[in-house]
Amino acid sequence: VQLQASGGGLVQAGGSLRLSCAASVRTFSRYSMGWFRQAPGKEREFVAAITWSGGGSTSYADSVKGRFTISRDNAKNSVYLQMNALKPEDTAAYFCAGAPIGSTWSTWGQGTQVTVSS
Repeated sequence: VQLQASGGGLVQAGGSLRLSCAASVRTFSRYSMGWFRQAPGKEREFVAAITWSGGGSTSYADSVKGRFTISRDNAKNSVYLQMNALKPEDTAAYFCAGAPIGSTWSTWGQGTQVTVSS
């Protein structure tokens, strides 16, 4: 399984970005998918996740609730992160990750850099 993240960039505070993550796996619908981020000098932290099940339940870190939205398109083997009202503290490398049914986050993509200027 390979994950390819894209969509990062430089944006002013208050702006928006949409990250995408494409998965090369036939059983994508059986993976829960998530986004994590890591700022310089800090540990990687959870941002958002969406389950594999048909309903696609979502969860978010408190710091992004109400501003970020995770979604998936199983027909395109892709997961997205819509980021609105961005803040300088959202600056980080963002990683997508996949968890097969009954497993933990075992598959990681390369990071895509998001930089929010004040």
